Amino acid sequence: MEPMSDTLSLASHGPVIPVIVIQRLQDAVPLAEALVAGGVRVLEVTLRTPVALQAMEAIAKAVPQAIVGAGTLRSAADAKAARDAGCVFGVSPGFTSSLSDACKAVKLPLLPGVSTASEVMQAADEGYRFLKLFPATAVGGVNLLKALSGPFPDVAFCPTGGITPETAPQFLSLPNVKVCGGSWLSPQSAIDAGDWASITRLAAAAQALR
Repeated sequence: MEPMSDTLSLASHGPVIPVIVIQRLQDAVPLAEALVAGGVRVLEVTLRTPVALQAMEAIAKAVPQAIVGAGTLRSAADAKAARDAGCVFGVSPGFTSSLSDACKAVKLPLLPGVSTASEVMQAADEGYRFLKLFPATAVGGVNLLKALSGPFPDVAFCPTGGITPETAPQFLSLPNVKVCGGSWLSPQSAIDAGDWASITRLAAAAQALR
């Protein structure tokens, strides 16, 4: 995987970043291969399961076309562990200066989460101009993003949380939205069944959304 200087470059690979929860380590590589086969290269693997770090490492080693990032970063330890596992970017549900500093220390580009104007200002103060709006639909969705575009014309967003294939085009049509996050590309039922073909179809459909 190529190193990355800025998370905004993630948006150049397609309109949707899958938010992935991996319960079984043996599913990691075939899932990543299925998403890549559908044209989706940027993969956010969340730190929500005991095998998450091993899964990231397995994908980073076995699927070179994948651009692997760690989701749900909350601490300096998370940032270091993600970097050690081979991740090239990190995503956090919220923003803290300590997490920002930790990611900079290990050279892990961060896509930090925000949900209010104050958090946008705090992140912008520390140099971030590409932010994850989370949980997007719960905090105001499209209407909030439209409202934020006025005072923050220089900030772009990746809304994540509650977005569906049906609502994604509404988000992606906004000028301050570069890409959105979605969990629908890797449904647990398809993973459990080993139905990689259906995940490839979902990935291809997501790539065609913009």
